[in-house]
Amino acid sequence: MEHEAINLATTWVGWLSLAVFVIAYYFIATEEKYEINKAKPALFAGTFMFMLIGIYYAINGMNPDPLHDELEKLILEIAEIFFFLLVAMTFIETLLERGVFDLLKYKLVSKGYTYKKLFWLTGLLAFFISPVADNLTTALILSTVLFTIDKKNLSFLVPGAINIVVAANAGGAWSPFGDITTLMAWTAGKGEFVDFLFLFPASVVGWVVTAFLLSLSVPSGEPPFDAATEKKPKVLDGGITVAYLGVLTIAIAVLGHTFFHFPAMWGMMFGLAILKLYAFQLERTGKNSFNIYVNMEKVENDTLLFFFGILSAVGALHFLGFLEYIHHLYELLGSTTANIGVGFLSAIVDNVPVMSAILKSSPNMGIDQWMLVTMTAGIGGSLISFGSAAGVGVMGKLRGIYTFGSHMKHSWTILVGYAVSIIIWYVQFEIMGLY
Repeated sequence: MEHEAINLATTWVGWLSLAVFVIAYYFIATEEKYEINKAKPALFAGTFMFMLIGIYYAINGMNPDPLHDELEKLILEIAEIFFFLLVAMTFIETLLERGVFDLLKYKLVSKGYTYKKLFWLTGLLAFFISPVADNLTTALILSTVLFTIDKKNLSFLVPGAINIVVAANAGGAWSPFGDITTLMAWTAGKGEFVDFLFLFPASVVGWVVTAFLLSLSVPSGEPPFDAATEKKPKVLDGGITVAYLGVLTIAIAVLGHTFFHFPAMWGMMFGLAILKLYAFQLERTGKNSFNIYVNMEKVENDTLLFFFGILSAVGALHFLGFLEYIHHLYELLGSTTANIGVGFLSAIVDNVPVMSAILKSSPNMGIDQWMLVTMTAGIGGSLISFGSAAGVGVMGKLRGIYTFGSHMKHSWTILVGYAVSIIIWYVQFEIMGLY
């Protein structure tokens, strides 16, 4: 039985919880300045805010059932995302350990491609890998490849890094598991798997426009490569099979969620079981196997804990009644204008809490508008270097090269692509009437 929660936004626990959230988010946004991992303030805020609510209920002798209901639903929502990402990251770490991505890197730099061709190739790879591997992992891998190609040529590295971030975010926008925001919308039932695929034209054309404008500043010529010293890396036993198993796992998660109605993370966990059995089979046949738990140790647990914390904190704001104001904003501006604005907001605040807040407030929108906000939250995060997980990750990888300042010099190209994506969405959904 569900219980109706009381609006606590204007009580002392409401204001204190809001203050905790704002202070925590300040430290999340200034992660590099204070050198404090963003998972720490996020996890503190997410857990402490609900503890404050529990204390308020106890002091005032209130029925705790609404709080219990909210926490049970929240744990379920977070678990679906948490375990999905855990399995996806484990597959990526296993592919890295098997040397699959080292071979990809070698093939790119050994072909004698020009800077411009490498710029387009890394962008294309980012756009088409991120729908499967997620935008953060894709951006980290390809920014490492970019730095390996040429460590000193800033006129290649800067636009190349921006291109990877934009492509990874755009590629993630048309896949239910390409970005944490799309994964949240998918698991919340705001669209079926095929609905997200309709965003492909808007995502790809918007990225191509930005990439073309960025490519004008990429130098001509080829990067240095010494065939005598650069040895072709060897993929360890089962590396390619692991890649196929990763694709199979994603397919099981999608088909299972679509046709058999079990959570997507259930299919992912089944895929993890298959991966463990495959490692066992390699060991039994005397081949160079891998330890799944060792690879799991390399998973970015701080990223998983950050999502746990920030989703819990937004859940607390929802329970307190703060997110009701989002309804008023949508009614005031209209869904299309508000959803376009979400893209700019996500660039400043980060798209995860913004999307979480919108899902929690659940404004009355059709699938066309839910697809729009999914796209704008994902692509809009590219407008500023720290507006998306992919951008933050690449800033860490290319420290001193890909910076806030270097990104903002080219941000106008991203804004043009963002506008093009919205126009294509409008033509598809509003003029052609896909829904």
